[in-house]
Amino acid sequence: MGPFYPAGTKPHDFLSFYSRAFGTVEVDSTYHATPGEHVVRGWAERVPARFSFALKLPRELTPEAQAPDAGQLALFCERARLLGDKLGPVLVQLGPEFGPDRWHTVGAFLARLPAGLRWAVEFRQRGWVGPKLLDLLHRHGVALVLVEGRWLEREKMIDLAIRPTADFAYVRWMGGGKRIEDRDRELSMWAMALAALAARVSTVYGYFSNHFQGHAPASAREMQRLIGVSPVEPEQLRSQTSLF
Repeated sequence: MGPFYPAGTKPHDFLSFYSRAFGTVEVDSTYHATPGEHVVRGWAERVPARFSFALKLPRELTPEAQAPDAGQLALFCERARLLGDKLGPVLVQLGPEFGPDRWHTVGAFLARLPAGLRWAVEFRQRGWVGPKLLDLLHRHGVALVLVEGRWLEREKMIDLAIRPTADFAYVRWMGGGKRIEDRDRELSMWAMALAALAARVSTVYGYFSNHFQGHAPASAREMQRLIGVSPVEPEQLRSQTSLF
């Protein structure tokens, strides 16, 4: 809770409270398992109409798995679609050990992705990122996730803002490790990159980790200010909460 959720806020109310300040959230729990139908419906019921969820594809269904189960992939997509208009992109997160010697695996994976969903893939090895990957993702209409983190060069990620591979973009600010630093300069650089992205795609989805600057909601609000969006401050949320 601390500096974001008011004291006494129940865990069940975290999502509805969060959705008053931000328009989207990245769900980490789906990386570990496909959510139950009642869970997904509960998410949708606790947020306003224009809110969206970015769901992580379960790790067992990503190209890292030895033999992803087609039936389980179909089940996951079925559950995701229960969100209706509140479903944002699906993130396929690959670990730093997943190297560019597995081009065939990635190509086959992209070819069998179900249609009708927004797919985004995050790579964490430098050898992946280049014209070959951009062309492959573009052919399938899949977004390359732009990452601010310790795995890939910031300048290269920012340069890719002018070469989106889908009609939407996905950005993740993960930070460089355990040490928390002042990252105002990085935020300013990314704000310019977001402007370039916004001119080329219909929607830009962006998510902060606490590791980026120590407090993800504060980083998100600062980015909102930099791109000309008026953030909802914690004091405003607490004032709204007191009305209930």
